[in-house]
Amino acid sequence: MILFIKLLLAHLLGDFIWQPNSWVADKEAKKHKSIYLYLHILLHGVLAAILAGEIQFIPYAILIAVTHGIIDLIKLNFQENKTKRIWFLADQILHLIVLAGITILYQNKSINLDWFDNRFWILVTGILLITKPTSIFIKIIISIWSPESSTTDSDHSLANAGNYIGILERLFVFCFILTGHFEAIGFLLAAKSIFRFGDLKEAKDRKLTEYVLIGTLLSFGIAILTGFIVQALLLQLL
Repeated sequence: MILFIKLLLAHLLGDFIWQPNSWVADKEAKKHKSIYLYLHILLHGVLAAILAGEIQFIPYAILIAVTHGIIDLIKLNFQENKTKRIWFLADQILHLIVLAGITILYQNKSINLDWFDNRFWILVTGILLITKPTSIFIKIIISIWSPESSTTDSDHSLANAGNYIGILERLFVFCFILTGHFEAIGFLLAAKSIFRFGDLKEAKDRKLTEYVLIGTLLSFGIAILTGFIVQALLLQLL
């Protein structure tokens, strides 16, 4: 299990945290001719090898990198603007299946180099999951409902403020779950609703209200689910 957690952490770092938007745009425009595609593939292989922490895992890391490149190439060549959301989900599912398969193939071997306690890897992966990866996931899921009025007020808000607010609220919820302060989650949700109430009231747009509500519920739901999963994994190690 801990090997899969480490490989998942490597995947999150390579696919979301350390992949600039400029790389994504270049890959979508040039596909297999993009130099950033191969840098992206190399990054995944290196991260998997480093986080696994054993020389014997290098061939498996190479396999992860190669399969990651193949899956990405398939997505880049077949996705269209209308199907990006579907291909994104399929792409991520296939990557997770590969990581699970690699873990099963390697399960008869033991990782001798534990840089940190296993709880560290579980916590880091959980925290990383609810930051940028979840923001991208929510954005893609609710993109089909983007109301026109949500873009008209863009000049009156801070750049990427909504994204950072979402990340912060998920981190708070995650901490509240792990520390057992469930009542604080209700307080946080109520506080956000109060701050949002004025904007939504002035907008007088039902679609905008529903759009914000869907995004908020997805954000809190993913954070709560991640918190419970991480908590359960940590309890198994006690």
